[in-house]
Amino acid sequence: MKPNQDFEKMFFENVLKAKFASIKGLEDVKKQLKSALLAKRHVILVGPPGVGKTTLAKEVAKLLPKRVLNDCPYHCTPGHEICPECLKAKKQGKKIPTRLFSGEELFVRVQGSPELTPEDLIGDIDPVKALKYGPLSLEAFTPGKIFKANNGVLFFDELNRCTEKLQNALLQVLEEGKVTIGSYDVDIPSNFIFIGTMNPEDKSTEPLSDVFLDRFDVIFMGYPETLQLELEIVKEKGKTLLPFNNEALSITIDFVRSLRSSDLLEKKPSVRASIGLYERAQAYALLNNKKEATLEDVNAVLVSVLSHRIRLKPSYRYKLKVSEFLSKEWSKFLEQKQLTSEDLKTSAGRYR
Repeated sequence: MKPNQDFEKMFFENVLKAKFASIKGLEDVKKQLKSALLAKRHVILVGPPGVGKTTLAKEVAKLLPKRVLNDCPYHCTPGHEICPECLKAKKQGKKIPTRLFSGEELFVRVQGSPELTPEDLIGDIDPVKALKYGPLSLEAFTPGKIFKANNGVLFFDELNRCTEKLQNALLQVLEEGKVTIGSYDVDIPSNFIFIGTMNPEDKSTEPLSDVFLDRFDVIFMGYPETLQLELEIVKEKGKTLLPFNNEALSITIDFVRSLRSSDLLEKKPSVRASIGLYERAQAYALLNNKKEATLEDVNAVLVSVLSHRIRLKPSYRYKLKVSEFLSKEWSKFLEQKQLTSEDLKTSAGRYR
């Protein structure tokens, strides 16, 4: 079978068989995403930091079958050239080079921010080229990242951090397959899978308009469903410097998970907080010439790892310091588990 033959069929089959093995748990999220891909829908993954939104988007790119495309900035499909480079070569009768692309090579990431402009995403007119080829010529156009995602995946991280102006520019591409910059028009095919992300806990963001959101399906992602799943993630993603007893690590992660249900917190600790405690406790133990990390080491790095990863609700923010909150919650948690100060120095074998 030729690389470009039955591309849609091959992608369809890849989606059906996809396991998204790099994401532990969240089986319903995986099914929601697969159904959206099968229906050729653009999606927005909504969830707190550290739950695997970026990893999941990269997994989608891996589902794209290898295919032969033009070796150009737009990754044009042979015979359907749209970029200035290919059109110029075609006009001059030159052979356009092609090569085999994997899905990972066609994964283009955009980091949302208030400073991001439509020109950054879509492109702009190069003044030097405009003087040479004419202000309205296609050759004068310098492409942005959206063109580089042609035939691939456009991953837009923190979508709700971009301005309304950028939303409108992106809306036109998704709706019409056409980009307009001032009086300059260029027709492009909207031939990419769009995956955006949003963090619902981030309040310093730009609201997305209903018109914009109406072009997407929204999939909600949460924290790992069980302690065991989060334990597996921490061990897989975290660095190992020396042994960390399973019972002590379970207590540590269980504490982080308990903070997520606290009524006093506005911003909850992510899975990265669990990984941070895992790594820092080991490093602290290593500096103290210990053979394994214990809860005593976790206690020592607790404030350093967690204080900036949580935020108290406004009603508590000026009454209680974050460090005090963490110390009290940690002591209360250990007391509930019937652990003494001596247990902190061991592997916490009395954990109930």
